[in-house]
Order: sequence, then C-alpha cells, then structure tokens
Amino acid sequence: MTFKAPDSLAEQIAHYLAERIIRGELKERERIQEQKVTQALNVSRGSVREALLILERRHLIVILPRRGAQVAELTPDNVKSLYALVMELYILLARAVADGWREEADLAPFLAIQQRLQESSQREDINTFVQGSFDIMRAAFPFSNNPYLQETVENLLPAISRTYHLALERRKGEMGQFLETFATLLQAIIARDHGQARDVLLGYGEHNCQLVLAALAER
Repeated sequence: MTFKAPDSLAEQIAHYLAERIIRGELKERERIQEQKVTQALNVSRGSVREALLILERRHLIVILPRRGAQVAELTPDNVKSLYALVMELYILLARAVADGWREEADLAPFLAIQQRLQESSQREDINTFVQGSFDIMRAAFPFSNNPYLQETVENLLPAISRTYHLALERRKGEMGQFLETFATLLQAIIARDHGQARDVLLGYGEHNCQLVLAALAER
C-alpha cells in the first residue's frame, strides 16, 4: 500500500492504523513496529513516527521508553474516565447548538445525518453508523466557535469510536437506541431546553458506558 499525498502522509498512516485498532484487528498491548509499518505501507520511518505521535495524542496507543509503541488497553477505569469527560464536552456542544440555531435551515445538517443513520441501522452497517454518529458532533462545531473544544473532541473521538465498535458488535440493536436518543436530543435542542439536553446526554453516556463495561467483562 502506497500513499500519495506527502503533505498529509502522517495523518493517512495514523488513520490507517487507527481503523485497525478501532476494528480490533490490532489487539490491546500489541506492539506496533515502525519497521513493519514502513515496509507494509512503503512510507518513510519519519512519517510513521509522526503518525504514532498522532495516535498517542488520540489515546489509541501508548509509547513506552525502550519498548516502543503498543495498542492502548481498554480498562474499566479508562472507559469510565473517557465517558465522564466526553459527555460533558457533548453537553457543551448541545448547549451551543440550542443557543445558536436561528432558523430551520440551521438544523438541516442534523436531520440529514439522522436519515443516514437510520439507513445504516437498517443495513446493520456498524462502521458507517459509528462514523455517522460522529458527524453529529462535527455538525455542531460551527455553533460553538470554540477551537479548543473542537480539537479536544476530535482527539477523543477515535477512542470513543473504539468503544462503540466493541459494544455494537455484540448488541447491534443498540443502533436503534441511539437513534431514539438522538431524536429526543434534537427535540430538546429545538426547544432550547438545556436541562433536558443535558439529561439526555448523561443518560445516554451512562447507558453506553455500561454496555462497553459489559463487553469488556465478556472478553
């Protein structure tokens, strides 16, 4: 495999490795050897090292002194900490959309995403469904006008995606639950009801966190 765009090569490599980690093809604590990645992708070692730093920033790998890079563990404590933080960030985004939308056209991107999610759920297409669920957050970014919030969420999304895949692979019916939650959240945003939006997101976060913890326990 050879990548063509030198200006985004490290990001492309990082994306390729991230997808393998998220889908479980690279297992927890499995070493990621620079030399093997370099040869497999026909890229420079420097680009691979840069890609590994990106993955570390996104909490998918850890880089250990004298031991190199390995896939980060998914532990119950890590999952709980991740969901506790991410849900508060989602609440900030929901508040920004609730306060910022002015006309129906402002909400059109969310309705389009909702339709795509329904189609993915009907096909039981987990990969597309998870990607689409994160489009919701990205559609909210312009309302927040907060680059720090955006950067933090983007760096955490791969780790969250990893947990979603773990839960949904075992319980595909949860896609329907997510759609119901999103519909309720949209209603709260349209009503500019901050309290309801917060309750919906906290309830969803707790529910999904418990699903992931149960999946971890089953392994």
